[in-house]
Amino acid sequence: MVSESLQVKHLGEQGLLSRIQTFCPTGVIGDDAALLTVSPGRSLVVTEDLLVDGVHFSVGLASPGVITTSPADVGWRAAAANLSDLAAMGAAPLGITVGLGLPGDLPLDWIEQLYQGMTDCLNRYDTAIVGGDLCRSPVFTVAIAAFGEVDPSRVLRRSTAQPGDAILVTGPHGASRAGLELLLHSATGEGLTGGDRAALIRTHQRPLPRLDVIPLLWACVEAGERETQGKESNLPPSPLTAMDSSDGLADAVLQICRASGVGAVLHRRQIPLPAGLVDWVGEPQAIAWALYGGEDFELVMCLPRAIAQALQSCLPGAAIIGDIVPGYEVILRDETSETPDEQLSLDRGFQHFGD
Repeated sequence: MVSESLQVKHLGEQGLLSRIQTFCPTGVIGDDAALLTVSPGRSLVVTEDLLVDGVHFSVGLASPGVITTSPADVGWRAAAANLSDLAAMGAAPLGITVGLGLPGDLPLDWIEQLYQGMTDCLNRYDTAIVGGDLCRSPVFTVAIAAFGEVDPSRVLRRSTAQPGDAILVTGPHGASRAGLELLLHSATGEGLTGGDRAALIRTHQRPLPRLDVIPLLWACVEAGERETQGKESNLPPSPLTAMDSSDGLADAVLQICRASGVGAVLHRRQIPLPAGLVDWVGEPQAIAWALYGGEDFELVMCLPRAIAQALQSCLPGAAIIGDIVPGYEVILRDETSETPDEQLSLDRGFQHFGD
């Protein structure tokens, strides 16, 4: 419960900074910048996300009375979004910085719960808040920059997909959009079990960045290399491709294909959906939310088929959903022919400056 007794404007900038710094490790905060150590032979990876009340979430500040996200959940989601981008590059996190735009009458408890949510998420991945900034703003805004490190030979990119690659997703899609629907319209969800309902809402409010996938991926690659030792091959190892699906599954595949100059065929009935979703909203709506709903924070990977199959076998919830093909079109195909082929488009997903 957020107390309204003490507000940001009562503390001023320095007082608020002192309270926020209690969420940071001792010895890191206090200078003009943080020092992060990168291991020898590793590359630094940097990403940043900007989240705005009324656009990315609703906490009752921009739209009073419409609340889908608690302060702690806002913090968790903000941290998770950035860690997910690091995972999509194959990187291990080093730390994050946090920039805040704050209304002066925002309760102090609200800010402390925000930071508690961030640290709860970061602690799962041995990551810390190492700096940031704040300013007065009429709209609550949080901007996070995340830093990670990666072996240069193991960077995952969007631009390296090749015809013949299998497209693998690391988990179900559509859960976050379904969770938002339940939060916006609490009377909906007929037929969902209590467990399924809670899981959908939890996925929306507290997504898990798939940093756990990266060690499994390289274990599969190394196992494949051991199996092929002694066999003749004059070809260098193929680069591996990944992107997170925070803007939707369709968006991720389309972005990969655009960056790589290839096309794709997705198999409609192989797309993993969360438990109970089809029974609740029907298969067409469930597929639409999976493709375009966004904020599932899974990884979409384009891999040689043997590696994709090995990763699928050791990663619960993962599924091979299609193939990279020559050309430029991205097609959703129903192998039963009950539904005609559908060409996927970026226009159906969320666009910040769309009409």
